[in-house]
Amino acid sequence: MEITDKLSDHFSLEELIRSDTAEREGIDNTPPNEIIPKLRHLCEEILEPVRNHYGIPFSPSSGYRSRKLNDAIRGSQNSQHCLGEAVDFELPGIGNFELATWIRDNLDYDQLILEKYQHGKPNSGWVHVSLRMNIDENRKEVLTQINDIFRHGLVA
Repeated sequence: MEITDKLSDHFSLEELIRSDTAEREGIDNTPPNEIIPKLRHLCEEILEPVRNHYGIPFSPSSGYRSRKLNDAIRGSQNSQHCLGEAVDFELPGIGNFELATWIRDNLDYDQLILEKYQHGKPNSGWVHVSLRMNIDENRKEVLTQINDIFRHGLVA
């Protein structure tokens, strides 16, 4: 698969593997072939429904991360980004709390995290969503990260 190939109607492989850190550090962030179906699943089940509901074009800020890239950004050692099962994003003009609430209420997911959110600042942080291929393995866990503390549920 070429990096410019589409994974879904509106999202390409290039968007799901793009990383400023990888470019700056010369890290190859090309996923192995077995990761591609997981990235396609994320696009079809998370990103496309969000894009279609809001009608706003956007590009994820983080999708797949190679182990080397994940280490370079000091990501979690258990990051689902390394498995091709997680994506971080925001929507222009839509508050992240509102976006996370819509995803919680309308989509299937493994983990939904409103990351680095600050009360009273709707555009603070970003939304992290993970999704496993096997629907029975999805935990439906919802968290809000405020000041590096994770709290259960969406906390405004």
